[in-house]
Amino acid sequence: MSTATAPVGAIAPPIADYAWRGVFIGVGVVSLWAIHLFYALTVAPTFYWATPFHIALQSFLNVGLFITAHDAIHGSLAPGKRRLNDAVGATAIFLYGGFVWKKMCENHHAHHANPATDRDPDFAEDGDERPLRWLLAFMKRYYSWFNFSVMFVYVMIAWWLSGSYPGMFLYFAIPAWISAGQLFMFGIYLPHRTPPGGHTHPHRTVTLDYPEWLSFLACYHFGYHEEHHDYPGAPWWRLPAVRRAALASKSSSRDGI
Repeated sequence: MSTATAPVGAIAPPIADYAWRGVFIGVGVVSLWAIHLFYALTVAPTFYWATPFHIALQSFLNVGLFITAHDAIHGSLAPGKRRLNDAVGATAIFLYGGFVWKKMCENHHAHHANPATDRDPDFAEDGDERPLRWLLAFMKRYYSWFNFSVMFVYVMIAWWLSGSYPGMFLYFAIPAWISAGQLFMFGIYLPHRTPPGGHTHPHRTVTLDYPEWLSFLACYHFGYHEEHHDYPGAPWWRLPAVRRAALASKSSSRDGI
């Protein structure tokens, strides 16, 4: 059955057919992140023609670390293999920002249970949806002195590997900031801000209507947020298929089929 016409529920839940594929993709993202960061810090010179490429690539792979952990939080990285799923997820989220796995799981499940409400740890404080205020409220809830201590250690290691402040700044610090901005903008702010006329989706979210190539580059399809909240068991790389099936289902309903 084509993914364009398959019922959404038939393609969204984790199934044994792609259980190991999620592990390979997740471990692959973590490995590429580590390999490229090591190369950029130890081999690539600073301030040369390829510097913007390496910054962009490392930023993209940083986002991939978080998305890999996010899939693991929902059990879709290694369906049916809880210990492996949690081990990869905990590693990815700790490498990304020194976050504690258990706390991240609790917060993210609270987000799905109460999206865009005062009980949602990802939502704007006091309903103030101005981007900067929202970002600061988000950081206040998630970041602790432990996170900053871990990140300080990461900075020192990156500085040591690079042998220079510019190398650490260009290939570690800047990509970390860019990726945090990407995740906030395309994974939290744009999908959950209140649209004109108010929310119509039951999970108080919207999907960013980007073509698949742009959706992938923006945030590993995390902008397909209605589909994610409807089917949180679908890993990031299945979300385009879930979206195509959802659109086909809506089209069929409108046509009276």
